[in-house]
Amino acid sequence: MNERLNGSDEPNAPGVESTAVGEHIRQLGQTAVAAMESPIFCMTVIGQVEGHLVLPPQNKTTKYEHLIPQLVAAEQNPNIKGVLVVLNTVGGDVEAGLAIAEMVASMTKPKVTLVLGGGHSIGVPIAVSGDVSFIAETATMTIHPIRLNGLVIGVPQTFEYLEKMQERVVRFIVRHSRVTEETLKRLMFTTGELARDIGTTIIGPEAVRCGLIDRVGGLGDALGELNRLIARRKKGEDRDPHDRAD
Repeated sequence: MNERLNGSDEPNAPGVESTAVGEHIRQLGQTAVAAMESPIFCMTVIGQVEGHLVLPPQNKTTKYEHLIPQLVAAEQNPNIKGVLVVLNTVGGDVEAGLAIAEMVASMTKPKVTLVLGGGHSIGVPIAVSGDVSFIAETATMTIHPIRLNGLVIGVPQTFEYLEKMQERVVRFIVRHSRVTEETLKRLMFTTGELARDIGTTIIGPEAVRCGLIDRVGGLGDALGELNRLIARRKKGEDRDPHDRAD
């Protein structure tokens, strides 16, 4: 039996499309890529990055299994010319966060990231995964070592695993930003600043000064830069490949 929304037998009945879009917004916090008229796909990373474990329903989460298919769709969609990643996240699952960061970094289309509010913990690799990164003047980023929750079995093996995971995070951040490994690790292992942890919290201009983020700016700045990257890429594509630069 073919079901119809709103009790109508017409596949294109009024309200069918709007109901589907509304459900998509409820589930993912944004409209579907295919339905977008703008050439820019905006991806949001908010709340806690949810990984292999489902978090309690009262938690505001970003599910990585929702974002990855959307990034694939944006990469394949010829109407999408650029990607804007907006972050206000406390962090979350390390592997899920790295997966999102790697996906964004590996896209061939221009991409710009913008930290609004906060880009903490595993949000840092996502924040630096674009071609150009922005942070609001009042936004903050917390940099600290990764940690485990719950019972730990096989302490030496677990410690070795954590070390390898930590190096993955450090290498990614250093490779996709201007921060040095020495500076990053100094911020990561600072004691006395966070009440219940080691690490450092930095505000917008500080993140730029240390080389973690490229520029201080807001939405207009990020969109302006993304449009410039899109125009530059289009100009390069329109150029005859047999032409030689002087």
